[in-house]
Amino acid sequence: MIHIPQRLKSRTNCLRLADFTLNHHSLISHRHISTYITYSQETGEIVALKSIRLDNEDEGVPCTAIREISLLKELKHPNIVRLHDVLHADKRLTLVFEYCDQDLKKYLDECAGDIGVMTMKSFLFQLLRGIAFCHEHRILHRDLKPQNLLINKRGELKLADFGLARAFGIPVRAYSHEVVTLWYRAPDVLLGSRRYSTSIDIWSAGCIFAEMAMGGRPLFPGSSTLDQLMRIFKVLGTPNEEIWPGVSSLPEWKPDFSVCRRVPLSSVVTTVDSYGIDLLARMLMYLPDARISADDAMCHPYFSDLQANVRAMA
Repeated sequence: MIHIPQRLKSRTNCLRLADFTLNHHSLISHRHISTYITYSQETGEIVALKSIRLDNEDEGVPCTAIREISLLKELKHPNIVRLHDVLHADKRLTLVFEYCDQDLKKYLDECAGDIGVMTMKSFLFQLLRGIAFCHEHRILHRDLKPQNLLINKRGELKLADFGLARAFGIPVRAYSHEVVTLWYRAPDVLLGSRRYSTSIDIWSAGCIFAEMAMGGRPLFPGSSTLDQLMRIFKVLGTPNEEIWPGVSSLPEWKPDFSVCRRVPLSSVVTTVDSYGIDLLARMLMYLPDARISADDAMCHPYFSDLQANVRAMA
C-alpha cells in the first residue's frame, strides 16, 4: 500500500461523485472493488466507475490502483481504455473510465465462438496495436487475457486493467514471476524467470489469438503451474538447450519433465489459414527473444486483407 501522490490529490478535485448518476447495475463486485455503469449529469456521457474501498486511509491507496492510474494518464491511444478522471472521497478511490459494452470473453460467449475470420483479424490487429503502443512507451501490461480486453459497439478493442503493468528499462530488469493469469502465462515466467520483457505480452496475445480461433476455448487451460507447463509441452514439445539455450538453468526447471514431441499447430488450431498458423507460431516461440514483436506482427501477411478502416484507426 502506498499513499496518493500529491499530483493525484490535486487532480481529484476536478469532479465529484455527485456529478454522476448510478443506474444500480454493477458490472463487477469484489471485496474491495466494484465497477458500475453510470452517466455524467453534466455531459450525459455513459462511463464506467471503478470504485476501490479504502478500509484505512492511513494505509494509503493500493499500489495496483496507483500503478494503473499513473500508467493510464500517460497512455492515450484508441486501443487503450481511456481514464477520464480520478475521484477521492468517502473512503473510496473512484476511477472514471470510458464505457465499453463488453469484454472479449463475454463477446466470445455470446456469439457461441462463431466470431468470423475478419472480426478475429480486426480484434487481433487492434490488440497488437495496443500492445505495440505500450511497448513503445516502455510499458509491459503483464496481465493480458480476454476479460481485460474491452469492446465497444463500434467494434473497437481496448486494453484495460493495468493494475499489474510495469514500466521497463534497458537492460532488461528482474521482476516478480507472479504475473499474468495462468492460462496466458509465458513458459519462461512459469519456469521462474524474473528477467523478462515485451515477449511475455506477445505470448499472452498468441494464446488469445488461438482462443478466438478455437471458438472461445482456451489453448492451454492449465489447473496449476505444472499442468500449465505440461499442456504447453504437449503441443510445442518439451524444450531443451538446443531450442531454448539456458532453459535448464531456470529456477523451476525439472530434469524429469516428461519428454513430449511437438505437434503441428495446425492440428490444434484448425480454423486458421497457413498465414495465421505462421503468425501464431512466431508468437508462441519458446525462446523469448525469438518471439515476434507487436510491430512486426502487425506487418505479417496474415493481415494483408484487413479492412482499411481498422488499419487506419489511430
